[in-house]
Amino acid sequence: MPFELYAVPLLLIVGLVAAAIKILREYERGVIFTLGRFTGVKGPGLILVIPGIQKMERVDLRVQVMDVPSQDVISRDNVSVKVNAVVYFRVLDPEKSVIQVELFREATSQLAQTTLRSVLGQHDLDEMLAEREKLNDDVRRILDDQTDAWGIKVSNVEIKHVDLDESMIRAIARQAEAERSRRAKVIHAEGEMQASEKLAQAAAILSQQPQAMQLRFLETLASVVGDRTSTIVFPVPIDLLRPLLDGNKASSRDRSE
Repeated sequence: MPFELYAVPLLLIVGLVAAAIKILREYERGVIFTLGRFTGVKGPGLILVIPGIQKMERVDLRVQVMDVPSQDVISRDNVSVKVNAVVYFRVLDPEKSVIQVELFREATSQLAQTTLRSVLGQHDLDEMLAEREKLNDDVRRILDDQTDAWGIKVSNVEIKHVDLDESMIRAIARQAEAERSRRAKVIHAEGEMQASEKLAQAAAILSQQPQAMQLRFLETLASVVGDRTSTIVFPVPIDLLRPLLDGNKASSRDRSE
């Protein structure tokens, strides 16, 4: 009978002690409220919370990864795209993350969505595709400034995909093909210009040495004929024959004298 009298209070005491003991991991902190008022941040390790008088909110200090759902964005040049991203953030001030905002993760997610649409809408499609690092930094900086009042630090933002419709993909492919064709024509024209300059220089040099011009003509003739057995009619410039004609005239004058 005496044991039954002490059993109920003993069990009650054990239950209260068990409810008062809290164990926080190394990456956790406990925000303590006493009768509804903030009284401090405790942890990690073993802490005591008075049941019925104190209440504890656990806060995880590790870096958290949050996917930003795909957002419909209209670029500055009126192109509709779908963009999604990933945000890396962590809690620096447990007190602010509990007191200043109701659900900091959901609030950060909503803010990331609106910020992503706002920032990307200020840029052209080409900038979205080519300057992704700059856009990531712009979104991260704005998010970090906005969430600082909640005790949150946004460490990184990465835009994962910029999805275009099929018609826009085909238009970009045609544009890229036209750009490659333009570059090929420019390179070809530059090559022709350089070749013409070199030919003009070579012609100026050869014009000063008629013998060199004759040798060049014979080399060209040999390369054209090769081992072919067919007959090739090749026009002979009169300038190449003038030295021979002049030599024959001089010989005739000598004989006549």
